Amino acid sequence: MTTTTSAIAAAAPGGPLAPTTIERRDLRPDDVLIDIAYAGICHSDLHQVNQDWGTAIFPMVPGHEIAGVVAAVGSDVTKYQVGDRVGVGCMVDSCGECEYCRAGSEQFCVKGNIQTYNGVGFDGENTYGGYSRQIVVKDAFVCRIPEGIDLDVAAPLLCAGITTYSPLRRWGAGPGKKVAVVGLGGLGHMAVKLAVAMGADVTVLSQSLKKQEDGLRLGAKDYYATSDESTFETLAGRFDVILNTVSAKLPVDAYLSLLRVGGAMVNVGAPGEPLEYNVFSLLGGNRVLAGSMIGGIAETQEMLDFCAEHGVGAEIETISADQVNEAYARVESSDVRYRFVIDTSTIGA
Repeated sequence: MTTTTSAIAAAAPGGPLAPTTIERRDLRPDDVLIDIAYAGICHSDLHQVNQDWGTAIFPMVPGHEIAGVVAAVGSDVTKYQVGDRVGVGCMVDSCGECEYCRAGSEQFCVKGNIQTYNGVGFDGENTYGGYSRQIVVKDAFVCRIPEGIDLDVAAPLLCAGITTYSPLRRWGAGPGKKVAVVGLGGLGHMAVKLAVAMGADVTVLSQSLKKQEDGLRLGAKDYYATSDESTFETLAGRFDVILNTVSAKLPVDAYLSLLRVGGAMVNVGAPGEPLEYNVFSLLGGNRVLAGSMIGGIAETQEMLDFCAEHGVGAEIETISADQVNEAYARVESSDVRYRFVIDTSTIGA
């Protein structure tokens, strides 16, 4: 027997989001039913609704930054119980058998991880995301939100948090390391907070200085405008890691020149056109140009525990369900500091 729940959906590509109802599957033995409290709005939600990344599935209920409370569990679930504070990120299933799943990197599942929304499960059913009152998720893809993080500021951690935490960990951000964060938006502000908490010396690189006060408040030691050509001369050879969070075409060679010998520039933003670079920008300094996606479930839990220990949460603006289309327009124009979070109790109210 399925459960009917209120949701917000886009009926067609590029269309407005509107209230609707959807069906959630009955609990399987390894399922968790979650009463969603908050759902973050990620810029990728806009890309999916606008069908920027290829053919999408409509009607679409976006949302992969989900925080809530367990409402019921399947008969085989022992890890969670009713009342637990939990979160769900970008994926809700994988094959569990390939080398990457066995290694805890479910995001690289050979059969393809099942996306939280705009996906098709192994049962052939479409997935619907977190812009809703409830969701049913396989227990292995549910994370515990520790005490010490409020659910509203925790929701964006399930995407923006892990997207920036994973490469910072992999490339060694920590004491004695100089990290540059390109862009101070939904991803960038989390990158600054996390790198500072890891003990790194952090610099923000942004087009202008209009967010400089915020960047320094979040813990960055320096803030430079990339529109000023002298910035690249001043900072040449300074950084161990550059984390590029922007979804725009950048002069890659100029940014690579800011790395120390052996340094890495890691891209987590997804521009709509190819990036170009001269291979000698890498060869000349033994540098690395890399990309990073989200982390696996174990690393996502590690990130949440780290954030609780260090008091790290997203900077948010909480909105009601009837403000979602306005929020989308503001995200499109970069008018948010730094993540919209939907109070899902207002969906269907």
